[in-house]
Amino acid sequence: MADVIRVLLVDDDALVRAGLSMMLDGVGGITVVAEAGDGREALTAVDAHSPDVVLMDVQMPHVDGLTATRRLRERPAPPEVIMLTTFDTDENILHALRAGASGYLLKDTPPARIAEAVAKVAAGEPILSPQITRKLMQRTVTQAGTYERAQAALAALTPREHDVAVAIGYGESNAEIASALEMSVTTVKSHVSSILAKLDLDNRTQIALLAHDADLV
Repeated sequence: MADVIRVLLVDDDALVRAGLSMMLDGVGGITVVAEAGDGREALTAVDAHSPDVVLMDVQMPHVDGLTATRRLRERPAPPEVIMLTTFDTDENILHALRAGASGYLLKDTPPARIAEAVAKVAAGEPILSPQITRKLMQRTVTQAGTYERAQAALAALTPREHDVAVAIGYGESNAEIASALEMSVTTVKSHVSSILAKLDLDNRTQIALLAHDADLV
């Protein structure tokens, strides 16, 4: 059971939770350990059940998903969070990724894709719906100073770390980065850890977002 991915479902719609629970419990290597109806309940459930991954809705009563994600990321050894929602506005996407979410999927995502996302995020790889990826790729920087701040942050990296950050921005996996840059996967992981520490980021998704902000991808 040590290799089983423990999942917490957070959604204010009980039918959505029931459907997700039935679907994920039928996938080998994944088990749903608890459910919560809003962000406040989610924080309590994380303490009680120690999930590896949280599937989190965005808009919920009492405490919304974005606020709950930020609060979780402030804790030591927090679970990975995937936002699973019907809302794909630029504002929600960017707020979720900057809050520390490792993934952002729409609720019309096929069940197999959701299960795949849970496995990938648990392994440390961010995941986004194809629609969300396109929106990020097409997004123009509208916030004053965002480009300059991103460029300044990335300037703190070594040339090799910079290459890895750009590759992450393109959505490449560790194995793909290792092949393209002719280094071992272990070395790639070391560079990723160094980037996260230097830039005070939570996960690979935030590295990718920074690369987008710097107009490098």
